[in-house]
Amino acid sequence: MMVWRVLSAMNRWLLPSIHKVPDLTRLNGFQKAIVGWKMWVTYRHLEALKQKEKSPLKGENLPL
Repeated sequence: MMVWRVLSAMNRWLLPSIHKVPDLTRLNGFQKAIVGWKMWVTYRHLEALKQKEKSPLKGENLPL
């Protein structure tokens, strides 16, 4: 669990945000790789939280 928490925090602080691109099909290969990496880490982090029976949807205060 700790690994996913750290990777998630690093994604937010180190990797560029690609929310300004209106059409994700126009991303270049590097930008697609960043989006894919962020999604993979986010899903793994949420799965780890689910296994501990915690969820950001339940209004619980979760650590980064």
